[in-house]
Amino acid sequence: MKKHLLKEMTFVEFRERMAEDPVIIIPLGSQEEQGPHAPMGDYMLSEILAASVAERANAIAAPTIPFGYADVFRSVPGGIQLRASTFCAVLEDAVAAFLDHGLRRIVLFNGHTGNAGLIDQTVRELKSRTGIVIPSINIWKAIPHALWVQLHGELAERAGGHGADPITSVYWHYFPELMRADLQATSEAAQAFGLETVGLSSVSFEGCDIAVPLDAMDVNPHGLIGGNSRLSNAEIGAAFAEHIISFAANFVSHFRRCDPTSFLSPPIRA
Repeated sequence: MKKHLLKEMTFVEFRERMAEDPVIIIPLGSQEEQGPHAPMGDYMLSEILAASVAERANAIAAPTIPFGYADVFRSVPGGIQLRASTFCAVLEDAVAAFLDHGLRRIVLFNGHTGNAGLIDQTVRELKSRTGIVIPSINIWKAIPHALWVQLHGELAERAGGHGADPITSVYWHYFPELMRADLQATSEAAQAFGLETVGLSSVSFEGCDIAVPLDAMDVNPHGLIGGNSRLSNAEIGAAFAEHIISFAANFVSHFRRCDPTSFLSPPIRA
């Protein structure tokens, strides 16, 4: 049976697969609070989804980088946050481990939005030095609005947020035994300087946003940032997961036919 997880391969098996010039998927996530009802290791979701993508697209999923840039959650016990410089260095070293052996088709599979800015910085520096383009999929941003409406109907706008969907439903789908429905709480935002908070990055003043370095616990004592986790369930999580897997697998299959050193070259026909 063909293996798709690097962690399960011997080096001989991986060396044999290198002859196929495979796409390498590097999953990323975070160890951070996801509300009082869900486990903190959201990297588990990146890992299990990436495994399915690799199998479906005949790619290879590298071990997950479990810690991310998540300073906004530093005030919550149990989180593990990397400094920005550390995150960039770890990501660069992980990518270099494949580039050093001539593997050029690498896709980052990012399950923590807080990583996005540093991912962009790192892959731009790698492109400047090596000429190789490394795309990154923000898996939770890959869910289209139409699917939210299909699954949540008129409640779609209330269902999404940190500590709610899509992660809570995907957790219910994959890890129901780890969930604590009895600890679910309400996402009611606090005020900062007497002003309404907007996410974790700003306050609203006279109709405009002003950047303020807020932490999760500044906004809500339960670490909830918008959304209603009571609208989440395993069936919705299965639909979210299937979309992410299908979307990412389609992209990986497309990227396998592309030259990662040139945006201008058309994909090679299979």
